Amino acid sequence: MRILHTSDWHIGRTFHGNSTLDALRGVLDTLTAQVRERGVDVVIVAGDVFDSATPAAACYLLLSETLRGLADAGAQVIVTSGNHDSAARLGFQAGVLRSGIRVLTDPATLAAPVTVDDEHGPVHFYGIPFLEPALLRHLWPGVRTQRDVLAHAMGLVRDDLAARGGRSVAIAHCFAAGVEATPQLERDIQQGGLDVVPISAFTGVDYAALGHIHGRQTLAENVRYAGAPLHYSFGEGSKPRGSWLVELGADGLTAVEWLALPVPRQLVTLRGPLDELLTDPSYAAVQDAWVCAVYTDALPERDPLRRLQERYPHCAMVSHAPAGVRVDERRSYLQRVRAARTDAELVDTFLQHVRQGEGASERESDILRDVLDERIRVEALT
Repeated sequence: MRILHTSDWHIGRTFHGNSTLDALRGVLDTLTAQVRERGVDVVIVAGDVFDSATPAAACYLLLSETLRGLADAGAQVIVTSGNHDSAARLGFQAGVLRSGIRVLTDPATLAAPVTVDDEHGPVHFYGIPFLEPALLRHLWPGVRTQRDVLAHAMGLVRDDLAARGGRSVAIAHCFAAGVEATPQLERDIQQGGLDVVPISAFTGVDYAALGHIHGRQTLAENVRYAGAPLHYSFGEGSKPRGSWLVELGADGLTAVEWLALPVPRQLVTLRGPLDELLTDPSYAAVQDAWVCAVYTDALPERDPLRRLQERYPHCAMVSHAPAGVRVDERRSYLQRVRAARTDAELVDTFLQHVRQGEGASERESDILRDVLDERIRVEALT
């Protein structure tokens, strides 16, 4: 059986104020062609299908077109929800989709797999949507962290698999141990102090198709992130885009191959004096790229973005970093705020700022976690 593992389409995301819909449509058209050419049996989309819980109508249109295209190419499609998606909105269309396209967003049914047969027998696909502990404590008493909910979910999967037998694939959207997120790109799902998920959580299945991290990652031969199909940040400009082509034989995993996807527009970061960036002929080759310009003049220059866009029409970001200026080792309050990865860290940073370095106590951290969890529950119901 041939399985294509993709994730994190983030339909509707903008790039520094620019729409990415057309670029993503082209990339997903290429992915669909690969499915047809490689004779893929099943396509997995491991969460963060949309970039927002309330995507625009054009985003639903692109998703519908792509799912139909993948099905027409001969593949069955299994989609799960991520932390950017609204599970309710994404799952609403599950009942009206054509045969062969499944959208799995309900944690109560994660141990009821989608089963696809080949000449060697059944392969069970367990779709685990993004699991928010604050919303699952009434179903699974005692869970408080991401580690807890994934461990519980995979326990249910293993119990079901033991009864069914056969080969298996788990699909999950989480932050696994051993990977680094791209700064200020992936929304941190350690919300309220939740911890990362150990790789050992995914033992017992032939392949674990993970989503959330935007760069491809191999945590174990059978535990991988595919990353996003499009670049959404200058910080990930050097990371390849594509998906994993996974092959299962009679006894389980036999091969994994990387299928590259095209990059519609190159991302580059240029550094130097502003006049050099504006006139140096060596930069001619990247004039049509997405450009992040860091100019190193001693003093700020007037209207640098407009001037740079005259040469680089797609210059999206400009910053001033004077050459030779020593950076103070003590980070400013603003820098520490920007570095905070969770709401809990953000509040703790504020407390340290106003209390001369004293952050939240253990009791305050517990209260803070409860308040943040309650906010998550309220937002999920609105």
